[in-house]
Amino acid sequence: MTSRQRLLDCLAGKIPDRVPVMPDISNMIPVKRTGLPFWDIYLYEHIPLWKAYINAVKYFGFDSLYNGVYIDLPGIDNTESEWTQAIVKRTDTEIITQEYKDIGGGKKQWAETVMVYFRDNPPSWWVHPHKIHLPLVPDKYQDVTGKTVHPKGGELLTAIKNEMGEHGLVGVSCGTTSLVGSEEQIYEYYDYPEIYHKRRDDALDYFKRKFHALMSLDDKPDFIATGTSGTLVFQTEAMFRELGLPIVKMVTALCKRHGIPSHVHSCGPEAALVKIMAEETDLTVIDPLEIPPMGDCDLKELKKLYGDKLVLKGNLHTINIMLNGTTEQVKEACKRAIDDAAEGGRFILSTGDQCGRDTPEDNIFTMIEIAKTYGKY
Repeated sequence: MTSRQRLLDCLAGKIPDRVPVMPDISNMIPVKRTGLPFWDIYLYEHIPLWKAYINAVKYFGFDSLYNGVYIDLPGIDNTESEWTQAIVKRTDTEIITQEYKDIGGGKKQWAETVMVYFRDNPPSWWVHPHKIHLPLVPDKYQDVTGKTVHPKGGELLTAIKNEMGEHGLVGVSCGTTSLVGSEEQIYEYYDYPEIYHKRRDDALDYFKRKFHALMSLDDKPDFIATGTSGTLVFQTEAMFRELGLPIVKMVTALCKRHGIPSHVHSCGPEAALVKIMAEETDLTVIDPLEIPPMGDCDLKELKKLYGDKLVLKGNLHTINIMLNGTTEQVKEACKRAIDDAAEGGRFILSTGDQCGRDTPEDNIFTMIEIAKTYGKY
């Protein structure tokens, strides 16, 4: 079986030739492998992140369920921006940018936050300037130039799918599990709940229109990604039920009606979310099912309770096992996860949320090899 065929069988509840395996290396490892400064990928896009990721998929040889694609569609997404990105500070190790727009009379309105792009790490988004000792309005700046232009919309999705080929499946983001993602928004939600009710209703309308637009493309996504990192970090379960669950229920129901799998990624505490997804939505697959202290998931127990309803994807510890563990520890953890969740199918051997930049390649290759040898049904 090719990786694509193996994953399609797994998502359909069939028994593939072996357990699919996909370590989460979504950002840092692929960018590091390019040999370029990280800002060349994230800011200048000399190699798009999706291209760096698929190159890493081919290098390691795993089964990719790639859910990192955002597609802007004409008539649905506002692809034209009034804002211009400018560099307000540059050193040997970082580039800091801030956006502005012209408001007439030679005046500019500056964004309230900045983006910090690092040489050897992913960027930090939406940082308040005072936190890094910068003024709200820069003393000097230079417009960002030299960005590489890449395809957009359906053309972009076609390019990504062609690049992926038989190495895996390509999902497109449409939906969310969270409308609250910061401390400030928690206070705002409790002070002005009507704001978030409107955002939920607007999101329901937007994601419904976007889903149908995606289904009208000549090259359709292989699956729909509708999750958000840390769903139950800034939200209580009650908040999720009020704000995020209606969106997930709508999107997963549309996916079921159109015969396309749906995927939720939500790092952090997730056990309660798995229960809700299994019992109250039409979701296909959920990850990363992190163990303590990062999460609260017991893979064996989740398999026992929900393995006939959901494809479970997880859940080797990215620090203790993948980053700092020996290859023997990786082998043991892989075999334990396979023993706990592989029976009957609907399981993808994976890690917790994103392996760190310096994860040893031997550990990744070991994980893949154990799936190929020990993961036979």
